[in-house]
Parts: sequence; C-alpha cells; structure tokens
Amino acid sequence: VQLQASGGGLVQAGGSLRLSCAASGRTDSRYYMGWFRQAPGKEREFVSSVSWSTGTTYYVDSVKGRFTTSRDNAKNTAYLQMNSLKPEDTAVYYCAGRLYGSSNWNYWGQGTQVTVSS
Repeated sequence: VQLQASGGGLVQAGGSLRLSCAASGRTDSRYYMGWFRQAPGKEREFVSSVSWSTGTTYYVDSVKGRFTTSRDNAKNTAYLQMNSLKPEDTAVYYCAGRLYGSSNWNYWGQGTQVTVSS
C-alpha cells in the first residue's frame, strides 16, 4: 500500500482542517487506515483509525468530539476532519495502514504539517 497525505496548513484556534490520505497499490479492503501525529519534542501518537471494510472508527480521547475520520472506498481515500482545533493539536500528521490481523502499522505516508495558532 502506498499512501499520500495532504491537507495540512496553518489555522487559527477554533478553526478546521481536513486531511486526506490517498491509498494505492492494494485493491482489497482488509486493512485499517490510521492517523498519527508527532509534535516537536514529543513521541508520535495515535490519533484515529478507520476500518476500510466496515467504517468502524477509533479515536484517542483528546480528539473525541472534535475529529472525525472516514473513508471513501471509491476514491481509495481516507479523511481526517479536524474541527475546533487547539494549539496543542499542532504537529506533523501521518497516515498509516495496518493489515487486518497484524499488530504493526507497516505502511506510512509522508507527514503533513498542521499548525494551530492561538
């Protein structure tokens, strides 16, 4: 699976951004698409994921109610809609793929910078 992330940028606190992650190279749907982020000086953390076949989603507590992840099977693209952004959401965001039955996120896209100003 090859992943291409896009959609980052600079936004004021309270604003919104939508990240996209286009997937190619795999035509079945037996994987999860995840979003991770890494802030300066911090470890990379899990943000959200979506099951490609069922659409089931998972979120870290700090983004619940503000972020929504989804996928468009026809476009082979996953999205992370981020609302009510806070300065602490500032980070490089990555999309990643994990096959069903695997515990490892083996496929990674390049990061996209999200900066939230106060």
